[in-house]
Amino acid sequence: MKQLMTWPNLLTGMRLVMIPVMVVLLMREQTTLIAFLAWFVFSLAAFTDWLDGYLARKFECESVLGQLMDPLADKLLVTAALIMLIPLGRIPAWVCLVIISREIFITGLRGLAASTGKVVAADNIGKIKSNFQYFGAGFLIFPLGLLPIPYQYGIGMTLVYISLALSLWSAAAYTYKLRDIFIETS
Repeated sequence: MKQLMTWPNLLTGMRLVMIPVMVVLLMREQTTLIAFLAWFVFSLAAFTDWLDGYLARKFECESVLGQLMDPLADKLLVTAALIMLIPLGRIPAWVCLVIISREIFITGLRGLAASTGKVVAADNIGKIKSNFQYFGAGFLIFPLGLLPIPYQYGIGMTLVYISLALSLWSAAAYTYKLRDIFIETS
């Protein structure tokens, strides 16, 4: 039980709780206040991703539960944000489809690798991709026109497109790195 009640695991749990809050806010009419609250919840949840990893490493309290739930919470947060941006007209559906398909593929690939005894840790490309997704989605969720930043939507979409390219690159890298498991399992 002690292993479950670590700060990193609690932060991951908080991130999971914040996802439906963000979704409900993005379902409402997007007044400046509602959009700002949605952005704040999303940003806070994204920050907990960094913070739980930092705390787990600093205090050496990484756990099997955290290794399972942290990437799941990250994927759910980004997926929920991207899907909710489609009806708001802030992101093309095909971009979400490709990003979500990549996440499902990599999760399956990691599961297949685990069944053969191989553990696949997140690589640097995946971590960079996640940051681009967080910042891109953050720009797209933030109330348009509230910041004195010209081309806010363009900046958000550029970051999302960069994350899309990184998603495909990292999927290819994972597939190549684990190519031998396809031979072993067939």
